[in-house]
Amino acid sequence: MKAGFLKYQAQTSPYPLALEISHAKGSYIFDTNNKCYLDFVAGVSACTLGHSHPKVVNAIKNQADKYLHVMVYGEYAQQPAVELCKFIATHLPDPLESTYLVNSGTEAIEGALKLARRVTGRSQIIAAHNAYHGNTMGSLSLMDFEERKAPFRPLLPDISHITFNYEPHFKHITSKTAAVIVETIQGGAGFIEPKVNYLAKLKAKCQAVGALLILDEIQPGIGRTGKLFGFQNYNVIPDIVVTGKGLGGGLPIGAFTASKAHMDLLQDSPKLGHITTFGGNPLIAASALATLQEVVTSDLMAEALKKEQLIKKHLKHPLITEIRGRGLMLAAITTSAEVTNQVILEAQNQGLILFWLLFEPKAIRITPPLTISNEEIIKGCGIIIDLLNKISDTK
Repeated sequence: MKAGFLKYQAQTSPYPLALEISHAKGSYIFDTNNKCYLDFVAGVSACTLGHSHPKVVNAIKNQADKYLHVMVYGEYAQQPAVELCKFIATHLPDPLESTYLVNSGTEAIEGALKLARRVTGRSQIIAAHNAYHGNTMGSLSLMDFEERKAPFRPLLPDISHITFNYEPHFKHITSKTAAVIVETIQGGAGFIEPKVNYLAKLKAKCQAVGALLILDEIQPGIGRTGKLFGFQNYNVIPDIVVTGKGLGGGLPIGAFTASKAHMDLLQDSPKLGHITTFGGNPLIAASALATLQEVVTSDLMAEALKKEQLIKKHLKHPLITEIRGRGLMLAAITTSAEVTNQVILEAQNQGLILFWLLFEPKAIRITPPLTISNEEIIKGCGIIIDLLNKISDTK
């Protein structure tokens, strides 16, 4: 399988981890030799309820027996998509009531940017330094990492950047600004939380000049920070909220939600202002709805905050300088990129899945399924501490 993977499947880096997967269940992934790996990454924050959660699997099976794709998005009423959008509206504050379902987080970002320009009639988009919103052309344009952007220029014009948590940069938000887009918690930059009232002040500035605030909830959303949506921790209501990753319960999905008055503008002038063939796919919508229902009706969100404290308690080591983030969206920052690389790579050999962050080379990603047990957390943290001890002993 590995040889075919490397030969026939397009690669994203010269050195993929290339674990050969047999199956996955709960908090564990199994390779073709039946070795099990405790998953501290959850498919990069995507597998909210772990692997093969019975309620998600049953929802998928039940829908598969009824119908799969029948029509492009927005033409037919399909119960899984309707119920999913209704559920999202019910659990978001006013005026966030209309959801457009798409296929991935980055496509949802594209839709949100188009909607902001359509609502305001303006072109300027302001993003944050060290932001990551995806890799399609519009999403890539929001990034300020020139090494990643340069090979693909020209990109979307009229993009500028401000520094996250730095209020003096609000002066760059003007009557020419269509939208400011930020991650509720910066992901690739190192799981950086907004300072007290930063997002509320950012929204006030946007309102003052007639710009929209777009919050990217692709990673912080769906219960990972102790609230269904991360922004609910920070006393702010965005004009557009973007979700993805964990919303699908392990299947590919994205969504952007706004007021109905705003979203209706994509219907006309021009018609079909945003189009997707597979957005709202009934199988994926069924999986997403089952995921949301379980997150909301269980104690998983409250438990995420307790598990955060458990991780912090068991990840104390001289080579860890801090642990950033909230709930089960955490990053352990080590003393060097070399230490981080050693831990992540050797952890796989020891049966623990860890991963990197995009722009912070010293960060160890810790984003396990919300369903992970306390015992599994302690086990995984113990492996990390043992590896750090071995590194310390060699210095």
